[in-house]
Amino acid sequence: MRAVVAAVRFMLTHAWATDRRRLVVASALMTVGYLSSPLVGVALGALTDAVISTDTRVALLLAAVLALLLVSEMLMGHFGHLSVVELSDMQQLHLTDEVTRLTHGSTSLADLENPARVRLLTSVTEGLQRVRVALEASLQLGGAMLQILVTTVIMGMVDPWLLLLPAAALPPVWFADRAQRVLDRARDASADDIRLARHLLSMGTSAATAKEVRLFAAQDLLVDRHGGAWDRTTASLWSAHRRSALLRACGQVWFALAYGGALFVVVRGAAAGGVAIGQVVLVVTLAIQISSQVAGALGLFGALQGAGRTVEQIDELRASVPHEQPAGGAASAPAGLTRGLRVRDLAFTYGGSTRPVLDGVDLDLPAGRTVALVGGNGAGKSTLVKLLCGLYRPSAGSVQVDGVDLSTISRDDWHTRVATLFQDFARLELTLRENVGIGHLPATDDDAELGRALDEARARHLVERSPQGLDQVLGTSYDDGRQLSGGQWQSLGLARTVLRPDPLLVVLDEPASALDAAAEHALFERFSATARRTASLTGAVTVYVSHRFSTVRDADLIVVLDGGKVVETGTHDELVEIDGAYAAMYGLQARAYR
Repeated sequence: MRAVVAAVRFMLTHAWATDRRRLVVASALMTVGYLSSPLVGVALGALTDAVISTDTRVALLLAAVLALLLVSEMLMGHFGHLSVVELSDMQQLHLTDEVTRLTHGSTSLADLENPARVRLLTSVTEGLQRVRVALEASLQLGGAMLQILVTTVIMGMVDPWLLLLPAAALPPVWFADRAQRVLDRARDASADDIRLARHLLSMGTSAATAKEVRLFAAQDLLVDRHGGAWDRTTASLWSAHRRSALLRACGQVWFALAYGGALFVVVRGAAAGGVAIGQVVLVVTLAIQISSQVAGALGLFGALQGAGRTVEQIDELRASVPHEQPAGGAASAPAGLTRGLRVRDLAFTYGGSTRPVLDGVDLDLPAGRTVALVGGNGAGKSTLVKLLCGLYRPSAGSVQVDGVDLSTISRDDWHTRVATLFQDFARLELTLRENVGIGHLPATDDDAELGRALDEARARHLVERSPQGLDQVLGTSYDDGRQLSGGQWQSLGLARTVLRPDPLLVVLDEPASALDAAAEHALFERFSATARRTASLTGAVTVYVSHRFSTVRDADLIVVLDGGKVVETGTHDELVEIDGAYAAMYGLQARAYR
């Protein structure tokens, strides 16, 4: 019952804030329609008495009233439904937007890697479909309660014992509440398998994975694993549905017995001559109505309990987003760097793990310099980069920007001063203009600025070869757009990076993985030149991660990571001279190239 109350309160409050005019109109129309139902019974009973007494004028008048009430019941309910559907669509859109904002409302990407939070997100997104119908269910439940109240008063005027009939609906409500709890627990327990099934479906139907799936003949494996996940989900949910149905049936049997008792009372009174035939027709009609009203109300209780669980999970999601420092009280990013970035005793451990990825990292990244991060897989390079970008919160230690702790700087302000291209860069299947413009949204409609970024990323040919130029849709997920190669997608990612104005930190994390060695070297030469120009204006630090040492050797500073710690720093010549870890890796790769 608590979940139902929470769902009704949430949906009505949210609908009032979304569009109060539509809510008032829908409520008024549905109320008129619901009140027409019990009045149909009253008119039918009076019409029966008029016909028996051969009062033709009254009978014709009551027949017209009865027809009007029936038309009102159908039409008002129909138009009320149309109005509430429009409002429900608006609500779902707003809630989806809110869930999206909450998903990205934390300063740390680690929250999206937390299994408990991912499970919560899965349950919320699954439940949003139930919330979509919850507003109409709330109004219908209110209408059903009003119907039952009016029907009870009318029946009580015939025989006071009939006032007990609506009270017989209380046990079915209790059984329905228990039944819904069984279903909610089963849905929560199935969240992991549902997420797995979604992932496998995406793998099996995506063009990005189709090559390897077909070449490795993995179709049957994916289908089998997808089927297994759904079989486990289905088995759990069917078991819960069977137990839920049994509980609901117990409540319905109880009400059926009470319903039969009410009819017995009325028929006995009619047989004794104490009740008119019209009243018998009235009570039978109302008893049938109240039976369907209670059955409908129980169904609405179930729907609203499911929606109430989703409302609780949305509240949990809201509570899971840390309270950020208010924008007005947070420090601003500096206009330019004079000293650079300093990393002090930095440590980071992913949620659910006990082994730190970074531990006790101390590092100085001078303003205006290019810094290369090297090391084996799992050394912590990408994690360090994300900490510098402010995408993770350190487990210990700090990142300082010209002596100011990064955690005290406004997240949004710092992100606007960071230009990045990651190895797993986003392939945004939007227009070419939007694909580049997202790097600096105010420039999305500035063709000259977009052209500059495309030129610097050597991607101008993508515009020239596209029939619609900058407005060409890319990809085929939702439109018949242009397909791009991996290198072409990467060029657009580079254009997004260079579009960002006045960065203080430029990050290239394995950005040229789709390029050959010569192209990568040329790319980093261009970026080094760009970095030096930017450094003269803002003192920006350029950090890049690469496994190709022909590129790394040109950096002003090379940092070698191993096991989450900094083991060597220096220029290429200095690190080769000390003949340590860097020299060994460089020599191995040089021999391979020879």
